[in-house]
Amino acid sequence: MQPPLQSKQKVIINAPLEAVWSFTMDLTKIPEYHPRVVKVDLLSGKTFREAGVSYQCHFSGGKHTCIERDIEIVPLQKIVTVLPEDTLGISKILRDYQVETTYQSSGHGSTSVEISHYYSTKTLKAKLLNLIAKGKIARETQAMLYAAKAMIEAISPAG
Repeated sequence: MQPPLQSKQKVIINAPLEAVWSFTMDLTKIPEYHPRVVKVDLLSGKTFREAGVSYQCHFSGGKHTCIERDIEIVPLQKIVTVLPEDTLGISKILRDYQVETTYQSSGHGSTSVEISHYYSTKTLKAKLLNLIAKGKIARETQAMLYAAKAMIEAISPAG
């Protein structure tokens, strides 16, 4: 059962669905468009996303990391990622945190990308963390989407 939806961010990228999908499937590109990630370790030894693949993101500032694992991939449609471990303590408080990224062709060579965050806030700590972090997560996710949009549009002319 999926935890409750907490936030959703969306962007329209002026590039074909296949180009957007291909770009976001490459784990080594994450530091190029994620504002807080400076390095990615390929824990599963795989450069490209697939169900069961884990990778570690190193955040700017050098102190913190998180491990993410893709648990579901529906080609050209959806990626579901979980956060099994991190040094910030988020995974201990939000144990069922899931991120679902969906892709949809919006015609005229454009692609809609939507990122949804799901997690339960049953404990007081989870409720407090959500109060503090929900807006920041939404802002950082939207910034990441805009950065990915700029990069993809620069390398992939709209169809």
